[in-house]
Amino acid sequence: MLLCASAFVSLAACSGGGASVQETGELGWPEITSQTKPWSRWWWPASAVGKADIDTMLTRYSEAGLGGLEVTTIYGAKGYEDQYLDYLSPEWMELFTYTLDEAAGKGLGIDLANASGWPFGGPWVTPDYACRYLATRTWELEGGEKFAGKIEYVEKPMVRSLGKKADISQLEYPVAANDSLQQYAFEQVRYPLSLPLIAVAAYGADGEYEDLTSLVGEDGNLDWTAPEGDWTVCAMFLGWHGKMVERAGPGGEGDVIDHFSGDAITRYLAKFDEAFKGYDISGIRYYFNDSYEVDDAVGDSDWTEDFFNEFQTRRGYDLKPYMLDLLGRGDDKDVAGRVLFDYRTTIGELLLEKYSMMWQEWAAKQGKGIRNQAHGSPANILDLYSVSDVPETEGRSIIGMKTASSAAHVCDKPLTSSESATWLNEHFRSNLGDVKTAMDTYLLSGVNHTFYHGTCMSPNDAPWPGWLFYAAVHFQPNNSFWTDFAAFNKYVARCQSFLQAGKPDNDILLFFDATDLLSEPARNSLLFHMNQNTPAQSAIGESASYLYDKGYTWDYITDRMLADRVSVKDGKIVTKGGTAYSAVIIPECEMMLAGTFERLVELARAGATVMIENELPEDVPGLVNLDANRRKLAELKGELNFTTEGGISAAGCGKGVIYVSDNLDAMLAAAGITRETMYDAGLQCISRVKDDGGKYYFVKNPGSETVQGWIPLDAVCGTVGIYNPMTDEFGYGKLRDAGDGRKEVFMKLLPDESLLLETFAGSYGGEEYRFFNEAGEPGTIEGSWTVSFVKGGPELPASRTVSKLGSWTSYGSDAAVFSGTAEYSIELPAMSGDAEVWKLDLGDVRETASVWLDGECIGTLFKQPFAVTLSREQVQAGGRLTVKVSNSMENRIAWMDRNGKPWKIFYNANMQARLPQDRGADGYFTAAGWDTVDSGLLGPVTLTPMAAIAE
Repeated sequence: MLLCASAFVSLAACSGGGASVQETGELGWPEITSQTKPWSRWWWPASAVGKADIDTMLTRYSEAGLGGLEVTTIYGAKGYEDQYLDYLSPEWMELFTYTLDEAAGKGLGIDLANASGWPFGGPWVTPDYACRYLATRTWELEGGEKFAGKIEYVEKPMVRSLGKKADISQLEYPVAANDSLQQYAFEQVRYPLSLPLIAVAAYGADGEYEDLTSLVGEDGNLDWTAPEGDWTVCAMFLGWHGKMVERAGPGGEGDVIDHFSGDAITRYLAKFDEAFKGYDISGIRYYFNDSYEVDDAVGDSDWTEDFFNEFQTRRGYDLKPYMLDLLGRGDDKDVAGRVLFDYRTTIGELLLEKYSMMWQEWAAKQGKGIRNQAHGSPANILDLYSVSDVPETEGRSIIGMKTASSAAHVCDKPLTSSESATWLNEHFRSNLGDVKTAMDTYLLSGVNHTFYHGTCMSPNDAPWPGWLFYAAVHFQPNNSFWTDFAAFNKYVARCQSFLQAGKPDNDILLFFDATDLLSEPARNSLLFHMNQNTPAQSAIGESASYLYDKGYTWDYITDRMLADRVSVKDGKIVTKGGTAYSAVIIPECEMMLAGTFERLVELARAGATVMIENELPEDVPGLVNLDANRRKLAELKGELNFTTEGGISAAGCGKGVIYVSDNLDAMLAAAGITRETMYDAGLQCISRVKDDGGKYYFVKNPGSETVQGWIPLDAVCGTVGIYNPMTDEFGYGKLRDAGDGRKEVFMKLLPDESLLLETFAGSYGGEEYRFFNEAGEPGTIEGSWTVSFVKGGPELPASRTVSKLGSWTSYGSDAAVFSGTAEYSIELPAMSGDAEVWKLDLGDVRETASVWLDGECIGTLFKQPFAVTLSREQVQAGGRLTVKVSNSMENRIAWMDRNGKPWKIFYNANMQARLPQDRGADGYFTAAGWDTVDSGLLGPVTLTPMAAIAE
């Protein structure tokens, strides 16, 4: 009965092919486990948490339906300094291992962030292994002119901090040598040091090059006279970038590591090996990295000590003669773009091999894995995600977040996680209805293992609102919505129990190649950072958006994955784990690696379908073997014999075919690629293939209008089960033939509602899942409501009886500032009527509500429509109707800020506002200017007879 605010559809379509188990046709929810439940990021402020508080909070988290927590230590709260624990100290390890044991006893899993804050770094990172950058100086000389300068680069000092201000002259070197680092909250520090020289070279106006490094004396003097012509001397130095670990707690403050150095990550992780000795850490499941975020500072970390050697080994030529081209000072823009591509490719390989892979190997040796947020990295993020045991994304764009799930799907990883609901709204203003909408977007993008952002550990005796992280949403017991959080988590767990089962079910591989972007210079940066917005910067995003909006199912794939992760079987492109795709699409691109084009031809010859948008690539990127690669590309293109018909050029290639056209729809039709036409009705979905060959679907109505009718499925099946993850109901759906062996299922989805479907090949029967429409006029429930404030503060307002519902903020000054839960009770009179089902609609609710009849919970509601269903028997019997309503934290926090009540008691970010209008004179968050917002049960509360839809 789809009368709740949201529902989940998991459609299991039965193609029957490749089934590993026999289908039964029986319906039922999968087992809910720790892994199918939602998890949360669990911040430990300065690790100033006692065992008693740990016990209490773990119990609350477990009771609220969380499946696990990721421990991340951060900056501390003021006034608790005597309780601070240094990260990885023996005292910290004792508390952490105690937590592992207690969590396991309560059915909670634990992950651990491999840094106190982010990115990787800390006081044990010495300057030699800290992040670096390339610093340069240039001089212009004429022929015959003797060099008169000095080859030296003294770093310009810089101190950026969020806390106490300091001059560089007051600081010891390095940063970790200073005391009271929590008070400073350093973001970036550079000392006035003479930087080590990497190389010196001279560049003539006619392309001449001379390496002058050996001519520089220890005093920095260069003994060189310019030959005939105009010359540029460029000196290259290895700078210290100065990026500090963000939001670090005690024992975690310090330099960020050099992500391009294998020695740096090895030495960094050795600190954990040392700290872990003698402790049982078997309870750790995964280690975690909270995104790259090295370069959100002044300048980029764009170099490493051995970069010239790494470049020559990997690219096959010396970069030094091309440094002016790399720096954007060369005359040949084509050469500059090619050098830039080779430089960025090398940076990406170093980040992949010297950081991501080495970190994963370290974890694997312990029998553990890694969760990595690769976005923001100067590399192809799909390749970085591919070496993570659980790729983790964040954001709001489905085509962006699919970078993580695509890597998981193509590389046969069962889980994709998300940092969920970060900064969904301003502090204290997000409700569970907002979170539900966001969660559905993650699920549609392929996420099946969510992590809320987040839960801040707070002592039991900490005054309200307790300890908070600087970025909302605040998923913790002091939030008013915690009362209904367990019911919400059941919704997420039910959805994830379906979406963690089986295998991905996407038809298309969409080539994710940023070759063109990597060849384009960026303003004031050598690096090219990839994130969730990268697809939108190129033709990749155009193709991805078009495919998604039309209902085609797809995953991204990179050149590395094409080479290593897939083969062709029976005309399908198949991953090593057996996930099959029908075709690969190449979005419009000017350049492509010759090896990649060769691989596409190989796949086609083996039977694959390849679609290239607009035209074949014209050129190859980079300088590496340029002439040979151009010839290779030309030869491969020349071997393809195209015939054109209907705007499509097709070349038979072995057992397969290569299509080229500017009409993507026509190519898809020629290749026989089908789509989920439910998108035409305004629905969205994601599906997975069950072990028995059927499918699971998650179906969502993202629109503002109800969708009701026969909904087509891109699945061959004889039976469909419908599950409502919000209400726990399920039953068999109505099916009818749609042609070509496909079926249509009857559904009704309210705005923002979601359902799960399961398909079977055979025909089965049982209790039907029914949908209802109104069968009469609503009747308002009138009478005297008893309103009792049962939980919250700052004080519990007095109970009262009201005959007219409205915002409880009108009840007096104490209720106007109250945040918490109130119970509304009324006698529901016995009613006559033949309707089998009645809709009890609460009308306007601020913000969440649970409905109880004679002490039995009927349902918990998070957003419009706030409605549940009652049976004929319940309506005819009447009884005591109780509606428990929880509002937001807004009114109470605004009262505190208006009256100077202290709650912003943190070092570091204390507290940042999401929106400019919520910043005070000090630049930080304040709610002092907020208006009072309505709270409670505003109604009207109505009963409406319902009739089953007879389609």
